[in-house]
Amino acid sequence: MDMFESVNVLGEPLVLCGDDPVTGFYRDGKCNTCKEDVGSHTVCIEASKEFLEYSRSKGNDLSTPMPEHGFEGLIPGDGWCLCAARWLEAYENNMAPRVHLTKTHIKALEVVPIALLKKYAVDLN
Repeated sequence: MDMFESVNVLGEPLVLCGDDPVTGFYRDGKCNTCKEDVGSHTVCIEASKEFLEYSRSKGNDLSTPMPEHGFEGLIPGDGWCLCAARWLEAYENNMAPRVHLTKTHIKALEVVPIALLKKYAVDLN
């Protein structure tokens, strides 16, 4: 699995998204990706209570611990590499969580327009 260059949507080096719990397709804490990452786990979100409830209602429970998979569950405020299409779906349902542009992989732009990401950015100056 050859990893794509570790670059964020601003064209800068990708910054750590979350290490407690550890996130990312590679479980390296960053939203790195490769062609095998069919879900494009590239959007670094800041989990919110509303988004976690929304995600659970759509069949993707990110808040319930699953120790058998080494997953302690997300709580509001956690950073998490979310699938780009899942973020866009949440946006279309008025449930999109905030995003970290410096931590979101440039490949996310193949699915989500930069203008939308900027609208929800935590770290935009």
